[in-house]
Amino acid sequence: MSFFKKIFTKDKKETLDKGLEKSKNSFFDKLSKAVAGKSKVDDDVLDNLEEVLVSSDVGVNTTLKIIERIEERVSKDKYLGTDELNQILREEIAGLLSETNTGNETEFSLPKSDTPHVIMVVGVNGVGKTTTIGKMAYQFKKAGKSVVLGAADTFRAAAIDQLQIWADRTEVPIVRQEMGSDPASVAFDTLQSAVTQKADVVIIDTAGRLHNKVNLMNELTKVKRVMQKVIPNAPHDVLLVLDGSTGQNAFEQAKQFTAATEVTSLAVTKLDGTAKGGVVIGISDQFQIPVKYIGVGEGMEDLQVFNKIEFVDSFFK
Repeated sequence: MSFFKKIFTKDKKETLDKGLEKSKNSFFDKLSKAVAGKSKVDDDVLDNLEEVLVSSDVGVNTTLKIIERIEERVSKDKYLGTDELNQILREEIAGLLSETNTGNETEFSLPKSDTPHVIMVVGVNGVGKTTTIGKMAYQFKKAGKSVVLGAADTFRAAAIDQLQIWADRTEVPIVRQEMGSDPASVAFDTLQSAVTQKADVVIIDTAGRLHNKVNLMNELTKVKRVMQKVIPNAPHDVLLVLDGSTGQNAFEQAKQFTAATEVTSLAVTKLDGTAKGGVVIGISDQFQIPVKYIGVGEGMEDLQVFNKIEFVDSFFK
C-alpha cells in the first residue's frame, strides 16, 4: 500500500526497527499462538486476538475498538483468512493512530509563527524527562535552531545538575537558580533570556511530583501564568514524558497529568528495552493527544520524531 511508503532515512529506520524489536517479537509470538491451527478469522481467533492486544499493553478500550473494526470487516467478508490478519491489524492500527497523529513529520521542526517557541515538559521523576529534554536540545540545535533550557524542577538538586550536564554536553545555554527556588521565577528568567537572545526554542523542565495533584496543578498553572507575562501565549506546547517500559503505569500517569494540566503532546521513552511498545497505540488513542517523540535507544540520535507510518511499518515488519 502506498500508505506505508518509507519516509525515514535508512539509519533512522534501522534504529526504529531495532528499538521496537522486543515489542514486535513478543506481539507476533503471541499472535502466532492465537491463530495456530486456524485458517479463518472466527470468534475464537478474535477472542485470542483480544487477549494478545491487552497483554501487549495496547489497553482494554483501544483493544475493543480494534476488535470491533476487525469484526466489521469479518461480517462484510464472510471468509477472512488468518493469513490476512497481519495486514488487517496493520491497517486498523495505522487508522487509529491517524485519528490523533495527523502529521507525517520526520525531522525536528517548529511552527513558523512562534519565536521563541516555548515547550513546557512535564512527567514524573524517573521517566527520562531530563534526558529527553537534553536530546531534544541536541536535535533542535542539529536542525539549526538556537535553544535555551530552563531548570524549573527546583525541588531536586539532582534535576538541576542533570540538566546542567545536558546543557554542557549539547552546548546550549541554561537558566538555573538554587534548589528550592520558585519554579515560576526560573521560567520567567528563562523566557526573558530567550527573548533577549532571540532564541528559536525554549525548553522548560518542571518538577515531577504526583503525590498531591492539587499542588501539582497549582504549581504548573502558576508557571504558565508567569511565563505569559513575558510571552502572552506561552507555553506553546505542554509535552508529557512517559516511560513506555512501565506499560499500564504509563496510562495512569497520563491520566493524572492530563487531569492536572492541559497536555498537548506526548513523548514515550525507553521503548528499546521493553516488549510494551503497544502502549504507544493505546495512550495515543485513549487520550487523543498526539505522540510527538519516541525514545528508541540511549544515543543522542535515538529520540525520534514519532511518525505513525514508520512506527506501524516497523512494528509489523
